[in-house]
Amino acid sequence: MFATLRAYSVHLFTATGAVFSMLAMLAAAQSQWSLMFLWLVVAFIVDGIDGPLARRYDVKGKAPIIDGALLDLIIDYLTYVFIPAFALFKSGLLPGWTGWIAIIVITFASVLYFADTRMKTTDNSFSGFPACWNMVAVVVFAIRPDFWVILALVIVLSAAMFLQVKFIHPVRTARWRMVSLPMAVGWTVLAGWAAWTDFDQPQWVTLGLIVTSAYLLAAGAVQQATEDARRSAPREPRFWRRR
Repeated sequence: MFATLRAYSVHLFTATGAVFSMLAMLAAAQSQWSLMFLWLVVAFIVDGIDGPLARRYDVKGKAPIIDGALLDLIIDYLTYVFIPAFALFKSGLLPGWTGWIAIIVITFASVLYFADTRMKTTDNSFSGFPACWNMVAVVVFAIRPDFWVILALVIVLSAAMFLQVKFIHPVRTARWRMVSLPMAVGWTVLAGWAAWTDFDQPQWVTLGLIVTSAYLLAAGAVQQATEDARRSAPREPRFWRRR
């Protein structure tokens, strides 16, 4: 009985992400971007914790009435896609027609990606950019590049969702986890710092966000390239000695 209650409590914990997404949306509607991102960071932390808890306490077997994967996807679409896309549109960082292109491309491409049954690879990485627009938006708000840079980033990453390029899951991808997990934790701390200071963060925080974001974006592709190179490399000849 206790194991069942514990498993269902994990579902309840996951569901708090919907509450945090609503709080983030209310802040975004009032153009309170720092508060919005702080709620998204809280939701991001919940999303990073609930998966390991679900696997540890076997929610599939002990709490099967609620589909944890579906619950997670619904909340992820709100916090990773819908609210960040609204923020990029409403903030004025993408003026005029550029904002319309970004919000349409992000929401349309991301919902197709979330429904793609090939989303995960055999090593628990993602196949294609995993629609982490919340992370993109935080970095964009912190750096505030020209609008054409943001638009180009939106188009490139949207296209990358449908390419067979790996992107790591910092918790579930075993390879380089000893580096990836601290990078993800560091990114979360830096993102929270930037949002807490109303994006008037010290330069080293900005540089840290750039470095950790670059690692999280590129690590999977580097792993994939090295794996492909290893498979395609010619085998060394073996020499057998007689006894």
